[in-house]
Amino acid sequence: MFHKRYLWVFILGLSLTLSGVYAAHAATAPNTTEDAKGFLEKPRHHVMLSSTIPENGDQNPYALIVAQVSTGTIQAGDVLMDNFNDSSNLQGTGASVVDYNPTTKKLTTFAQIPKKLEGCPGGVGLSTAMTLLKSGWLIVGSTPSTNGTTATKGDGCLIILDNHGKVAGTISGPNINDPWGNMAVIDRGDSATLFVSNTGFGVGAPDPNWTVVNKATVLRIELAIADGKPPEVKSQTVIASGLSERAARDVFIIGPTGLALGPDGKTLYVSDALNNRVVSIPDAATRDSSAGVGTELTKDGLLHRPLAMILAPNGHLLVTNGRNGQVVEIDPATGKQLYAQWIDTDKAQVPPGNGDLFGIALTPNGDGFYYVEDDMNLLVLAQ
Repeated sequence: MFHKRYLWVFILGLSLTLSGVYAAHAATAPNTTEDAKGFLEKPRHHVMLSSTIPENGDQNPYALIVAQVSTGTIQAGDVLMDNFNDSSNLQGTGASVVDYNPTTKKLTTFAQIPKKLEGCPGGVGLSTAMTLLKSGWLIVGSTPSTNGTTATKGDGCLIILDNHGKVAGTISGPNINDPWGNMAVIDRGDSATLFVSNTGFGVGAPDPNWTVVNKATVLRIELAIADGKPPEVKSQTVIASGLSERAARDVFIIGPTGLALGPDGKTLYVSDALNNRVVSIPDAATRDSSAGVGTELTKDGLLHRPLAMILAPNGHLLVTNGRNGQVVEIDPATGKQLYAQWIDTDKAQVPPGNGDLFGIALTPNGDGFYYVEDDMNLLVLAQ
């Protein structure tokens, strides 16, 4: 998002006061099934936890994950976020990963990555693609730009960091072009499978016609992880292709953003933002060819440009909207949209919360979720 610079300065000055109750946001709005039961029935209190701006002034938080293990400087339960913009508020130039500890209530800088990195074409601009593996390696995507627009974007890469935030390697090549969406991961400890969307193929500078290019992909990457050594790529397979993407002035790129493995552990769900739908990719972990754009699970309704997506404890999908401040709950077994809860009611945008939501992650015990309001550079807890 493009943010007014005064907003983050104001929020940073107030960051020490952000521990109170934020709001009892609008009640969940049920879909047509009156007796439907869902995860969003419970979280009603929204608590501001922290500004997400580190000391160097990076802003616009995109990726949001919760650490499942204690490793290096990270404690299990910490909330890790990255920033897409630097202090000048140019998109595709942020290079910091921050760590919020819920116990101490402190925000620290976990990693400050060099703006120019060998093996990462175009520089560094950290995207929504990020995961922390059981082995302690953090992998984060870069969708870089030099002037804040796609006119100067690079192909980007995946950056491998050790558990103290030091760069240990990169993953790039012909299958990777602006890794963008939040990763889905199968983590076995000594190996891992990553699923990441790529939204840069064929995308150039923003144009008056907002030209849509049907070249976005979902890439599966198989990693081997030896003790004490950075993950090593064993294979790469494009499992979805032909998805819609385009350049944008306000949000840099619009394309497939949310990725989540379903309850069966085999089906990958992808939020197809430009077509306002969620699609499914069968046999995602084992298929040896592309499923094209997949099969449509659900479309329109409560969805308004679906972005980040996670799997709730009840097996339902939670999807943030890009065009309003709602999160939507979907039953993947039926494709039925159950609820939309308005978690960002900021009336500075029309409709309220428009363009504010991006990352979302479950709390460790699964009774609530964290999310970021990236217009205000805030981490919020819904419980």
